[in-house]
Amino acid sequence: MSRIIGNDLPNIPWQDEPAGNRMPVWRYDGNPIIKRDAIKTSNSIFNSAVVPFGKGFAGVFRCDNLGVSMDIFAGFSDDGINWKINETPIVFEGEDEEILKRQYRYDPRVVFIEDRYYITWCNGYHGPTIGLAYTFDFKKFVQLENAFLPYNRNGVLFPKKINGKWAMLSRPSDTGHTKFGDIFYSQSPDLEYWGHHRYVMGTYPGDASAWQSTKIGPGPCPIETDEGWLLIYHGVLNTCNGFVYRMGAAILDKDQPWKVKYRSKFYILAPDADYERNGDVPNVTFPCAALTDAKTGRIAIYYGCADTVTGLAFTTVDRLVDWVKENSL
Repeated sequence: MSRIIGNDLPNIPWQDEPAGNRMPVWRYDGNPIIKRDAIKTSNSIFNSAVVPFGKGFAGVFRCDNLGVSMDIFAGFSDDGINWKINETPIVFEGEDEEILKRQYRYDPRVVFIEDRYYITWCNGYHGPTIGLAYTFDFKKFVQLENAFLPYNRNGVLFPKKINGKWAMLSRPSDTGHTKFGDIFYSQSPDLEYWGHHRYVMGTYPGDASAWQSTKIGPGPCPIETDEGWLLIYHGVLNTCNGFVYRMGAAILDKDQPWKVKYRSKFYILAPDADYERNGDVPNVTFPCAALTDAKTGRIAIYYGCADTVTGLAFTTVDRLVDWVKENSL
């Protein structure tokens, strides 16, 4: 039996596995939980991140407005399913006005580390890079230095220091709709200067696991388990009808997370529902957050659907770890 190393979350959103399910992950039957018009000016709300906060939950949401301008907004929920998202985007404070200049912000992740909540996102600064900020209350946000030079996306912090250093996964990219992408690990002594970059894993060539043959990228912040770090990630296949985004999972070494112990040959969730197949960008399931309950082993995954709405799916640490180990490349 695999075990989550972390806190109990008795109010984690949950729905039991439906009868006859053959996959390790199953959808919430009330999806999408956040529709594209949940705030007055939104064209779409997707690729967002949530965490436990107080007696409920808080999050940072990608809301593209009616001008299709990308920005991130704070939101709150009592149950993790019904969300109230602020009508105006986050306004960051910081020491350097140069860093506070906004071009665009999208695809945030959120994680609690030590005494505060850290937010990473794809930040426009002469091209996409990794923005970094912290908050204590989801009202005041303090922006730090960008983690990397352009071009980079999918910056995902680990929920604890590893060997005394802050740790982050990312996916170096380019200025456009990247047709390549591998996952790298980086560490920092102070959240400002990042180095010791290590290759984690890349696309898989050939047809043995074609769903992840074009590019991959880290999804939710890694989940600590007794088997190692459980990483949920997205993989992309370039088809005659365009990119298709599916979810996969891997287990990374606990002390050296750039070393992959297991990696799933088969995807764990793929665009199948109408709200995943049809939208501004068809055929996308893009994971950005996961809530976990150490006591029961339950995992709730938040993911973007067709770059338009937000969905919720479920699994357990046993189901997911077993799937990865039994179907490992």
